[in-house]
Amino acid sequence: MSEQIIANAEERMRKALDDLRRELATIRTGRATPALLDRVTVQAYGSQMPLNQVASISVPEPRSLLITAWDRSVVPAIEKAILKSDLGLTPNVDGTNIRLNIPPLTEERRKEMVKKVHKLVEDHKVAVRNVRRDANEELKRMQKAHEISEDDERRAVERTQKLTDKYIAEMDRVQTEKEQELLEV
Repeated sequence: MSEQIIANAEERMRKALDDLRRELATIRTGRATPALLDRVTVQAYGSQMPLNQVASISVPEPRSLLITAWDRSVVPAIEKAILKSDLGLTPNVDGTNIRLNIPPLTEERRKEMVKKVHKLVEDHKVAVRNVRRDANEELKRMQKAHEISEDDERRAVERTQKLTDKYIAEMDRVQTEKEQELLEV
């Protein structure tokens, strides 16, 4: 019974780590990557759609992205969506193609991005700690209902803490990598 709670907690912690990695991939560094545009949604065909569902995104050069719309009629909507996003990039339209040149980040912008990374990582660490709290509360409830012994509860709480430490350490490692990537000139 306690094994199921720990397995569920680990699954939720893994999802928090995966989500953190996805979110960090959308933060702009000095180099081009299609993941920068993951959060951009386009008003097309009567609804909001992710950019990658209305166009293909490629990286022809290290500092530029090439967006090729599948339908010429959505090009203005893509341009508008990119301008509205918080990426700070200006699209250059050429027929069905849109080029995004990614300028090198200024020192000030790099520091802003590092702060954003810190906040994202901290939010995800809080999520992992909340998972730990939920698991520990469930284990306490089970022990009070005499579904598991005190020793089993204590061992399960220790395992939950080890899982928490493992995922928080991994988040710290991911944060360090992203900061190095941002601060590299």
